[in-house]
Amino acid sequence: MMNPLDLPLIPLLPACFVAGLILGYAYFAALRHTAGLIVKGGQPLLGLALTFGRLALLGGGFWLAVQAGALALLTALAGVLGAKAVILRRARQGESA
Repeated sequence: MMNPLDLPLIPLLPACFVAGLILGYAYFAALRHTAGLIVKGGQPLLGLALTFGRLALLGGGFWLAVQAGALALLTALAGVLGAKAVILRRARQGESA
């Protein structure tokens, strides 16, 4: 089995950033859907499943990034925070329109 620490940083860091963007988008989209379920009085089991699912997805993604080292983890975190910024910007533009 190949050690992730042996991978060159040039392809690894952009891959971790893109993976972080995807993870972050999925996490915050599920969070928004869960909040909508709570506000509208939707199914509580679906909200609970979404909560556990998004936490497991984010935890698993960060665990994979940790296997590649601290720089990969920080790059994945930057991707998640970038996805958060994009989703918040879209939500604010939707409110003002």
